[in-house]
Formats: sequence, structure tokens, C-alpha cells
Amino acid sequence: MPVEFISLTPPNASTELKPLSGAGVDVDFLVRYSKTLDDYGFNYTLIPYGSSGFDPWTIGATVAAHTKNIKVIIALRPNTLYPTVAAKALATLDQLSKGRVVVHFIAGGSDAEQAKEGDFLTKEQRYARLEDYIKILRRAWKSADPFDWESEHYKFKQFSNSVRPTKGTIPVSVGGSSDDAYRIGGSLADIFGLWGEPLKETKEQIDRVYAEAKKAGRADNDRPRIWVTFRPIIAETDELAWAKAHRHLATLKANSGASAANGDSKKPNGDAKPVNGKRKANGEPSSAPGPQNVGSQRLLEIASRGDVHDRALWYPTVTATGARGASTALVGSPNTLADSILDYVDLGADLISIRGYDNFNDAVDYGRYILPRVREELAEREEPSPKRSKRSKA
Repeated sequence: MPVEFISLTPPNASTELKPLSGAGVDVDFLVRYSKTLDDYGFNYTLIPYGSSGFDPWTIGATVAAHTKNIKVIIALRPNTLYPTVAAKALATLDQLSKGRVVVHFIAGGSDAEQAKEGDFLTKEQRYARLEDYIKILRRAWKSADPFDWESEHYKFKQFSNSVRPTKGTIPVSVGGSSDDAYRIGGSLADIFGLWGEPLKETKEQIDRVYAEAKKAGRADNDRPRIWVTFRPIIAETDELAWAKAHRHLATLKANSGASAANGDSKKPNGDAKPVNGKRKANGEPSSAPGPQNVGSQRLLEIASRGDVHDRALWYPTVTATGARGASTALVGSPNTLADSILDYVDLGADLISIRGYDNFNDAVDYGRYILPRVREELAEREEPSPKRSKRSKA
């Protein structure tokens, strides 16, 4: 399959650079943003989930209703919806959108965040529950006959589902950097999501996922597609992009410094190492524990080794935000960013998620200057012509 692009759809114009405290759903913004993604050729958009955030199902349905092509990725925590209900809800949305639904599972990287909605299972138990959940969904979408289920986490009898996905099933995405994530994703997922790490570390993670797929008996043409996420900072030239990146960093630090819970983890000169991934708002080391999830721990460890990795992968945004979610930036001109993305495509990435710090304007810039360049290069590679692309000459 061709390389595809993912964005993320926020419910309003609030950003990490200009947060709008207490902002509700801005329908006009949501519709405009969604149509912009469609117009500029993004293939998917992720509808995120947080314990205190907006409902991804209704946001996703709104996006689907106002677009024609883009696929909606519903982020779902298994503790929030029983799997038989989720099977019907996803299939219903899939029918309404004419087959444009993907589900992305969040097993839960933080005990505290899970507890906010009554989930007190351990991380290992959450992954075991996720394994059951995916198997139940797949059976519910496929089975023509009622079926029973009994396991540690779910028990029901004679469930019958008459709400089927338009294409017989719905793609399932799993992400993470733990052994359990690799195992569940490699054996069961259609898509496996990674945060943006250096090329070497990314290749190691892809190999882990593929190894688990092989262990589960999956053929090479059936293993998960790889999704890698970045936060590109784009400008006309590399020099202008780096100046913009440092302005963004100063703003992120100021905003994070205002919240002691996720304070600045790296001084402006870049020579200070975080303690447990955190610092107090005044820049002094904090005794607060670092992030619980392995993905964030990995990002912070890589950040401690240096600011810039490979062609244009920038890590100060990781430490400035405490590695909260996807936070690694790619910095540069359109050509530099396209070449950087192609480096990951060459490793085996099939899906590239790019979202910026200025959500709407960055999406427009990506659609104008990055997506066409990447697609043009990949199309040239497919041409049976002696003409070599600019990238292949480099």
C-alpha cells in the first residue's frame, strides 16, 4: 500500500502555544479544519482521548459528516466501553462514513490517568484485557451466529451482532513501546503506532513488532503497518525553521513553567539533564516521579543524549513538555522535512502522522509543501525510467 498521512483533529483552536482555557467545541473551527485536511490530501485524522477531554465518537462523527475522503481514527480506552457495545458503535460509524473508520487502542500508560475513570488494573492486566477486547471485536464483526465469551475480563452469553462494517472488518491500531505492546500489536493489530525516535531506535522497534508478528504466525504481507508520529516545524529555509523552532520552544517552556506538574525539564542552553524527566518551574531538579509509560521514558532518555538526531529530529520539545504524548519535532525547510520523512519510509514506516504546534496553519503548510514532495518522490521511484530522483542523487 502507498505511504499515507495522518493528522490529529482538535475540537477548537486551542494549541500548546496559545492554550484557550476552558474552551468548548468550536463547530465552525472543527468543520473548517476537517475540510482542510480533506482538501490537502491527508488520509486519516486521529480523534484523541483523555479522561477530561471531549468524546471522540461525537467529534469523529462530525468530522466524517463534513468530509468525503479522510478516514477517522477513534482513540479508545477499553475501560470506557464494553467490547460488544464498541463493536456496534464502530460498525455504525463505519456505515455512516461509508467505510472510513479506524480504531486506535490506548491500553493506558498511567495508573493515575486510568484511575480517574475507575480503572485500577495493573499495566499487565490492561494489556491482557486489550487482547481479549480486540479478539471480541473481530469475532463480533465476523460471526453470523451468536457466541459466548468467558475470560478474566469479560463474560457474556449468546451475543449477536447485526451491525457489520462495510468492508467486513475495521482496521485496529495499537501503540506503545513496552514488551506487552509489541506482543499484542505484533500478533493482533493491523497498524502499530510509534512516537518519533531516531532512525536506529525506530528500526529496532519495527523489528520487534515484526518479530512478534512472525512469532504469532503472521506472514510478511500480513504484519502490521507502521505508524510514526512527528511534530514538524516548517519554514521557507532551514535557518528560518530553526529560528521558529526556538521561538516555539521558549513559548512551550513558558507555558509548561506555569504548570508545576509538567515543568521545564531542560535549561535553554541544553546542557542540563532532567532528573526523572522533570524539573520544578524555577528550573531546579524535581523529586516528582517521571512518566510511567515506557514510550515517554524512552523519549526522555534519548533527549538526554543530545538535542538533534539524524537529519532534523529535535528533542528539546520533549523535555520542555515532560514527554507528554507525541512531542518530537522535525525542523527544517519543506525539502529537509520531506527527506526526513522519507528516511522513515525507507525504514518501513507506512503511515506518517504529522501535526504541528499551530494546528490549522501547520496542517495547511504540510498539505501544501510536505505531502506533495513526499508523494512525488515516491511516485518517481515507481517510474520505469532511467531518470533518477533528486533524493537518489544526493
